[in-house]
Amino acid sequence: MKLTLIQPTDVPAPLRDRFGAYHLMFERMFGAEGFAFETIKLSEGQKLPDPAGLEATLIMGSAAGVYDTHYEWMAPLRDYIRAAYAARTPMVGICFGHQIMADALGGDVRKSDKGWGLGRHVYGVRSRPAQLGGDLPEFAIACSHQDQVITPPGEAETFLASDFTPHAGLLYRNGAAISLQPHPEFADDYTLALAELRRGKAPDELIEQAIASVSRQSDSAEIAGYLAAFLRRA
Repeated sequence: MKLTLIQPTDVPAPLRDRFGAYHLMFERMFGAEGFAFETIKLSEGQKLPDPAGLEATLIMGSAAGVYDTHYEWMAPLRDYIRAAYAARTPMVGICFGHQIMADALGGDVRKSDKGWGLGRHVYGVRSRPAQLGGDLPEFAIACSHQDQVITPPGEAETFLASDFTPHAGLLYRNGAAISLQPHPEFADDYTLALAELRRGKAPDELIEQAIASVSRQSDSAEIAGYLAAFLRRA
């Protein structure tokens, strides 16, 4: 199966030499799953394909917010999401991808008054759809965001949640779309580096809590396996 990765923006410039391009994190995450990959880099002016002709697609995180109207690719990306949803093209959204999917399909996304979510957060399984395997009652996954889905679209069911992020995982009723606020593609060293990069923007106490949180074992590999299985079944 070919997975078309939509990369709105790249890894922050201060971290790019050390960690490489963002799409490579997803290629590593799905490395054992047998996918082929292509990447559409929106910030470089690459055009979105017709999603009805794709085998599967994944929309990555971004420094952008859904309300940032100066990005020329923002409106076309919303159209792409709506077309993919209508065509039942298997689709995953991560962080900004989670937010823009919710926004494009009728939800409300805003900068949260709770501030930054950083480090490893723990998300409880609010419901266990057939697409979510295993029996873990919660998942510890890295995150880095200020924006949140405040109200999900009517088409979506919340299946992962925390006190900080009440709508952290959404499963859509067409059976072919799923999204997550956290980042299962982040390695621990990148999670730590990204938290350090927020010094001066987020309170120091929060940065220290984020760094300490990474001592908890990640469940990202398990989530990655579920996402891969979802794409194949969808």
